[in-house]
Amino acid sequence: MSRSVHPKKEVEKALKRAEAEGWRIEVGAAHAWGRLYCPYKGDECRCGEFCISCVWCTPRSAGNHANGLRRVIENCATHMRHKAAMRLAPQGE
Repeated sequence: MSRSVHPKKEVEKALKRAEAEGWRIEVGAAHAWGRLYCPYKGDECRCGEFCISCVWCTPRSAGNHANGLRRVIENCATHMRHKAAMRLAPQGE
């Protein structure tokens, strides 16, 4: 099932990147446009600090909000460890 498109193009671009990295986006959450969920949420994942993030519908600055969402994706420790493990894993020979 596809989600609705975010009205701000900068934020939509950040959301597409998040989806490409495996993050889940749920549209419609209280006062927010939606929420961004880490695919590797666990006990070692910074106690949930970066595991869930709100996506606002009409942020004051769409560019700053998009940068903040990208920063959440990049700073997720568990996510980064998983990506590093995938790069170091031996390929099928």
